[in-house]
Amino acid sequence: MTNTIRIKKRASTGSAGAPTTLAPSELAFNENVSDLKLYYGFGDTGNGQASSIIAIGGSGAFFNKTDTRTPNTILSGPTSGSAAAPTFRSLVAADIPSITADKVSNFTGTVTAFRLDQLASATNPVSGVTPTTDAHFATKGYVDSQSEGLDVKQSCKVATTVNITLSGTQTIDAIAVSADERVLVKNQSTASENGIYLCKASSWVRSDDLATGSNAAGAFTFVEQGDTNADIGFVCTTDTATVGTNNLSFSTFSSSGNVTAGNGLDKSGNTLSVDLKANGGLVIESTEVAVDLAASSITGTLAVGDGGTGSTSASAARTALGLAIGSDIVAYAADLNTLSSCQSGAAAALALLTSTEVGILDGATLNTTELNYVDGVTSAIQTQLDAKQASDADLTALSSCQTGAAAALALLTSTEVAILDGATLSTTELNYVDGVTSAIQTQLDTKLTANSTLDGGTF
Repeated sequence: MTNTIRIKKRASTGSAGAPTTLAPSELAFNENVSDLKLYYGFGDTGNGQASSIIAIGGSGAFFNKTDTRTPNTILSGPTSGSAAAPTFRSLVAADIPSITADKVSNFTGTVTAFRLDQLASATNPVSGVTPTTDAHFATKGYVDSQSEGLDVKQSCKVATTVNITLSGTQTIDAIAVSADERVLVKNQSTASENGIYLCKASSWVRSDDLATGSNAAGAFTFVEQGDTNADIGFVCTTDTATVGTNNLSFSTFSSSGNVTAGNGLDKSGNTLSVDLKANGGLVIESTEVAVDLAASSITGTLAVGDGGTGSTSASAARTALGLAIGSDIVAYAADLNTLSSCQSGAAAALALLTSTEVGILDGATLNTTELNYVDGVTSAIQTQLDAKQASDADLTALSSCQTGAAAALALLTSTEVAILDGATLSTTELNYVDGVTSAIQTQLDTKLTANSTLDGGTF
């Protein structure tokens, strides 16, 4: 009889997932298409049941070696963040560990055994190279950035300073030029003749690197010798520059080797500085040239038209400015200096005093209080005194009149005053006529007529 091993199963029509119970070490397989896992009863509870049920095979529990995968994918955890179950995903840079050359067997020896031109073709890019010495490699980008668009030609022995005849050996810029030596011709009257030539015993010929018909725009050459042009680089600045056809212009491009310090300048290496005369008026302040007006060795004078006096002494300055002491300006005096501190407006007021007025003040002996007694006086004091009423007791008494009384008294005529002067009635008697509107006798006659009957009788 054939040996047969049977395990539990759940039919494909059953639900997915592990069995509810299994005996210890018991196997069960779930045929549900969403499951298809083999489960194992792990541990023992002591009552015939496994303490846990784990998946030990099948889809989802273990990957299938026959399943196809996307190229360059790996079974790994997440690329970042928290830990998670591994999945098949694309390879990222962090999945590749950093390996130094000494971890690779014979890496250094193998690489250094090859020449640079064997490691990469000429068209492969190289970046990050900045040469610092003559033996360093340089990229095309670096070289282009340094050339600044120049079309560099072989150097010339000399360069012309004037128009020359383009034939025969000759002396140019104080240098004798022999046959086949290169000359930069740049000063021809016919500018289309300019260019680089080879000196010849007869007619000169243009150099091969700047031949007739070539484009001279941006052409650069360095001049080796000469009193004027030695160590100077020249570039063709003409835009449309066909050699032999167009007029060519050459301008100085570099001339550091030919710079010398002229008058007023100093040179140290490649640095030029101002040669300042001691106390000459020019100084350096915060790296800039400034004028020191207090300098003691300034040459010359500043003209009047430029804001100066054109002189070196006070007397000469006054003469230059047309000023004379005594007529145009007043000589210094201590009293004038004292008067210069006058209160506001006082100086102008003093200037208005006449000599007579000053003389009066000079002889005056009164004090301020006495002088103030004439405050408000509008004419000669004696005249005003003569016009005043002499002091009198009655006038003094009248000065104490009630309000309005003085004005009322002033309206009395001499007749009215005479009546009052002769009156003998008292105040009470006078008040009897209060309210009387016409002559008293007339009013009495009228009253008696209106009341003619008294006690039945008649007048």
